[in-house]
Amino acid sequence: MLPLSSMTHLGLAHADGHRGRAKDAAGRKPPGNRELPLATLKTLVGSGDRIMALALPFIVMGVAANILWPMAFRLGAGDGGLVTGIVLLVIGVPLWITSAVQLLVYVPRKKLITSGPFRLMLHPVYTSVALLVCPGVGLVLDTWLGPALGAVLYVSSRIFERTEEKSLAADFPKEYPAYRERVILPWL
Repeated sequence: MLPLSSMTHLGLAHADGHRGRAKDAAGRKPPGNRELPLATLKTLVGSGDRIMALALPFIVMGVAANILWPMAFRLGAGDGGLVTGIVLLVIGVPLWITSAVQLLVYVPRKKLITSGPFRLMLHPVYTSVALLVCPGVGLVLDTWLGPALGAVLYVSSRIFERTEEKSLAADFPKEYPAYRERVILPWL
């Protein structure tokens, strides 16, 4: 959940913690106060809540087991694993951040995102975390838990991605099919 200060900044809550529009003493909405409707927030989250609900038990159990029995999770990949992990993170983190920022900018405007990481793949937020960031962290920390959790996240995202795709096809009946044709790596 967002901290109250972030929710207030996004127009999701008043300073006293109540949801709704902030108003001045006369009951008018102050200029510049932009509210993020709950529907837009749900659109921003997409299938992320369901993906995390499916993956979270694996993440919690995996991290707990890794803490309790670190030697059982050790990769032993050495310097090669460390360098590979850093390379995955150098590629994955900017992809993830860029695609997340694009979502935050374009989804509230109800615009289909077709550039940047979205030009490369259909679901760059999920894919970059699952295939690059999680394995990269695992390699840097010398644990096979990162790649394993990345695989769980990737499979989870594939299970729920169709819901988002149906919604996009309904919202952008001409643009979305054309976009899907142009994506460079549509299988990711």
